[in-house]
Amino acid sequence: MKVLVVGSGAREHAIAKALHESQSKPDVYAFMSNNNPGIRKISAQAVVGNTKDAKAVADFAIKCKVELAVIGPDAVLEAGIADALWDAGVPTVGPKKAGARLEWDKSFARNLMKKHNIEGCPRFGVFKDANEAGKLIDELAGEVAVKPSGLTAGKGVKVVGYQLKDASEAKQYCKEILSTNMGGLGEVVIEEKLIGQELTLQAFVDGKTVRGMPCVQDHKLAFEGDKGLMTGGMGSYSTGKLLPFMKQNEYDKCIEIIEKVVAALAAEGIDYRGIIYGQFMITKEGPKVVEFNARFGDPEAINVLALLETDFVDVCMHVVNGTLSERNVVFSEYCTVVKYLVPEGYPEKPAKGEVISIGEKSINRLGAEIYFASVDEKDGVVYTGTSRAIGVLGVEDSLEKAERTCEHACSFVKGKLYHRRDIGTKTLVGARVEQMRKIRGG
Repeated sequence: MKVLVVGSGAREHAIAKALHESQSKPDVYAFMSNNNPGIRKISAQAVVGNTKDAKAVADFAIKCKVELAVIGPDAVLEAGIADALWDAGVPTVGPKKAGARLEWDKSFARNLMKKHNIEGCPRFGVFKDANEAGKLIDELAGEVAVKPSGLTAGKGVKVVGYQLKDASEAKQYCKEILSTNMGGLGEVVIEEKLIGQELTLQAFVDGKTVRGMPCVQDHKLAFEGDKGLMTGGMGSYSTGKLLPFMKQNEYDKCIEIIEKVVAALAAEGIDYRGIIYGQFMITKEGPKVVEFNARFGDPEAINVLALLETDFVDVCMHVVNGTLSERNVVFSEYCTVVKYLVPEGYPEKPAKGEVISIGEKSINRLGAEIYFASVDEKDGVVYTGTSRAIGVLGVEDSLEKAERTCEHACSFVKGKLYHRRDIGTKTLVGARVEQMRKIRGG
C-alpha cells in the first residue's frame, strides 16, 4: 500500500512514523514544505514544494499512485487540499475545506455551537467594528479572551490577565486585529474568560462516529512557570486516558460535545472525515470549549500516536470509509512527555540557519525518540528554521519517569536552542491539580 503525508513538522513526522510502522508496512510518500530529515528517512519518496498548492499535491499523489493520504497542518486544510485529493481519487484523513472551517473560522465554530444548542460554549460575540467589540468587553467587565477569527499559527489569542493587562489593552488589541486583518477574515471574536485547566482531546471522526484519544495538556507559553509569549506549543504530557486533574465524567462530556459538533456539521451538509482536536477548559461548571482544530495537535500528535495500539493504517481506512463504528481504537496506558527544543529568540525573532547537533544514538539508548520539526537538512547537516526545531518524547510507566527520560534526552541535542524544563514535572502538574481542587471547592 502507498500512503501520502502532507506537511513537514514534528506532527507530520509522528504521522509518517505511525504509518511506516503499521502492520501492513506501507510505502510512505511525503509532500513537504521543507526538507524534514526524519520524514525523508522513512519515505519511499519525499518532495519539497508548496503544501498549499492543490494541483501540485494532487499531481504528486496521482504520480505515486497513493491509496490514502493524511494531512497535518491547518493551513493546508484551509487551502482545500483534502478536496483536491478526494477529487483525484485519493481517500484523505483530514476534512475538506468546508469541514476545516471549524478551525479556520472561529466565528463559524461558535455560531455552529450556538445554532445547535451545544453545551460548553462560552458567552461570545463576533465583530467587524472595534467599538462594538469594546461594548462586549465592558459587559464582561474586561474578563475576556480576544481572538482573530482566522488562522494565526496558534499565536493570535490573547487573554486579559495573561497577555493583556486590562480591558483597555483588550480593546486596543481588537483594533490591531481589525486594522491589520490578522487571521485574514476581517473579524475579531470576543469571549468570556474561562477559569480552570486546559486540555486537548483529539478524536478520529468518520462523518458520524467519534473515537476519542487520551487527553493531553499542551504548554503554550514560552518560558518556565507559564511565562512569556504565546507559542505554537512548547511541549505536552499525557497520563493515560485522563489527566491528573480530570474526572471520567468530564472526559465523557468532552466526547459528547465533539459528537454533537459532528452531528451539527452533518446537519449543515458537511461530511467530516479526519481528526477533530477539541481544546477544552475544565471549569467549575464543567468542560467548556476553548476552540476546535481540524487536525492532530502539534505536539499532541506525538503523545497519542506513541500510545496507539490499534493499527494506524487500519484506523485511517475506517475513517475514510465511514466505518469507524466497526472498529475499537485502543491506546496503551503509559505516560508521555514531549518537550520542544526551539531556536533562541523564538517566538519573536528565532535564530534561523543555526546548526543543530543531535546525539540520536544516545537518545535512543535512553528509550526516548526525537521528531524533527521546523528544520532543514543540507548535505547531512541540520539547521534551525523559523519555528520549533526538535520534539523529544519520553514514554514510561509513570509521569515522573517519562519526564526524566525526556529531559535527559534533551541534553543530547546541541545548538542555539532552549526548552521548558518544567513540562511534566511533579511541581508543575501538582500545582495544576491543586488549582482544580480549589476551583471545584474541594
